[in-house]
Amino acid sequence: MTGMQGGSSLALGDRGDTAVAPRPPRVALVHDWLTGMRGGERCLEVFCELFPDAPLYTLLHVPGSVSPVIERRRIVTSFVQRLPAAATGYRRYLPLFPAAVRSFDLRQYDLVVSLSHCVAKAVPVRPGALHLCYCFTPMRYVWDLEDAYAEGAGAITRLVLPPLAAALRRWDRRTDGVGQFVAISSHIADRIRRVYGRSAEVIHPPVECARFRPSDTVDDFYLVVSALVPYKRVDLAVRAASRLGRRLVVVGQGPELKRLRAMAGPEVSFLGWRGDAEVAELYARCRAVLFTAVEDYGIVPLEAAAAGRPTIALGRGGVLETMVGLDASDEPPTAVFFGEQTVDALVDAITTYEKAEARFDPRALVARAARFDRPIFARRVQAYIERTWRAFQAAPAC
Repeated sequence: MTGMQGGSSLALGDRGDTAVAPRPPRVALVHDWLTGMRGGERCLEVFCELFPDAPLYTLLHVPGSVSPVIERRRIVTSFVQRLPAAATGYRRYLPLFPAAVRSFDLRQYDLVVSLSHCVAKAVPVRPGALHLCYCFTPMRYVWDLEDAYAEGAGAITRLVLPPLAAALRRWDRRTDGVGQFVAISSHIADRIRRVYGRSAEVIHPPVECARFRPSDTVDDFYLVVSALVPYKRVDLAVRAASRLGRRLVVVGQGPELKRLRAMAGPEVSFLGWRGDAEVAELYARCRAVLFTAVEDYGIVPLEAAAAGRPTIALGRGGVLETMVGLDASDEPPTAVFFGEQTVDALVDAITTYEKAEARFDPRALVARAARFDRPIFARRVQAYIERTWRAFQAAPAC
């Protein structure tokens, strides 16, 4: 973005004497950690393109783990970077994350943009600076998913986690230097209101539609694309497919893999993580995607739609904002929803889908995904930052 130091296409100036040419604001980006290209990093990539010269502050960076757009900028890490085995075991240092993020010195910046699902939103900014937070969720580990993360943990972790989570919740509420929140979904905006008592505009994350293309041939298998962790409830998909005798392909890795393999029937195969191109092909060829978690947003159903395939989804969380159910009267369906997070409910939903399969038009699915395409996200983010910065400039200086 021209006009902002840190690269901006916004011709905006800093506060000061209007008779003097305004100085472009100095911009910094903040992200929790850089260890792989997941949904949060795909959003970060867009912010990096909007601010190509802005430095990026992060607790930890595993070199080569993110895209070239992110890798080639100046990346400033915290002391977590130097801790033993941090690259693979950084989550064990969760109690140190508050100190790590508060150690950053951002006093030279006028505009700080954080992308946060853990502690990035608590980065300190100087008085008179504007801090915008694109919030994936309030601190995921200590609010709604504490029980899910404790499941499968060792006895000591289960003993320590409740008081640690309580202390981190208190810290998370105290360290609110955010000027404006933007949420990834209305589901998360509600959580921000409940946790922080703050309102948030909603800008849905992008799906990269250009990566996907419908296939002329659809194979007889269902697909799961997910990290294999407890709260994702991939066990529901495995048990439902095994009960029905349906082929299921699971793409993903995680600590649940051994348990899931033990319960799987012969129809279920586990592929581990696969590259973007292979995953796009699996989306295009599958009968439908099974989506069994309560997600803050959920990019997988949109990726499936971009490839022309529907989703059978738990009807809770962010998926209700992106997908259209069978009972909708004003739009073609893109999903079958089930109401309870049980095997029986998923079995019923799969049966319902198979009876209504002909109602799902690949063209309508692609059109639905296109509403959330990457260029649309970039334009919405840019317009929001431009509008918010100008309002900040117009407000009387305190």
